[in-house]
Amino acid sequence: MSQEMLYLWNAGLTLAGVLVGLWAREKSSELARLNILLNKTREEVARDNVTQAEIDKIMAHIDQRFNKLEVKIDQLIQGKINA
Repeated sequence: MSQEMLYLWNAGLTLAGVLVGLWAREKSSELARLNILLNKTREEVARDNVTQAEIDKIMAHIDQRFNKLEVKIDQLIQGKINA
């Protein structure tokens, strides 16, 4: 091969390497951006959703409050009937 052909081949390979490098850098930054978004989404889901244990605790508390109301209503009814 002639010297000019080697220079053209070298320039072509260099250009291809630069293009691949730019593409890889762009994909890497996009991957980092998506990773940040995924982490934010995980935080929001954990913040906005309630676990089953929390639901059970709340329901138990509500049941206790209704039981107290039921007892008071029964006492009021008993008092009015007896009076």
